[in-house]
Amino acid sequence: MTITCFIRYQIDPFQRDVFKEYAEQWGRIIPRCGGHLVGYFLPHEGTNDIAWGLIAFDSLAAYEAYRARLKTDPESLANFRLAQTKRFILREERTFAEVVDGTFGIPARSVAG
Repeated sequence: MTITCFIRYQIDPFQRDVFKEYAEQWGRIIPRCGGHLVGYFLPHEGTNDIAWGLIAFDSLAAYEAYRARLKTDPESLANFRLAQTKRFILREERTFAEVVDGTFGIPARSVAG
């Protein structure tokens, strides 16, 4: 994948379960609409109101085509409505990044002890 969209969400920490449901639904929608879902991440320790979604694309043009598909996908539209109705996302930011060759997806090496 050439670019990855990092979505930073500020969420209502009291609606964590609703955000989890929202993220799980994207797990079906995103691949169907052309994105490579790296994953959604909920806060575990520390800050309790920041979550992340990472989606990779072959190009910025592929991202734009994906966004157009989202606007016509019934399940996508329903998921957007869920977020608007429940108001569990307080803020959303997108950053696009490219991977540095030789630094991503490298498996851990076992440490001899």
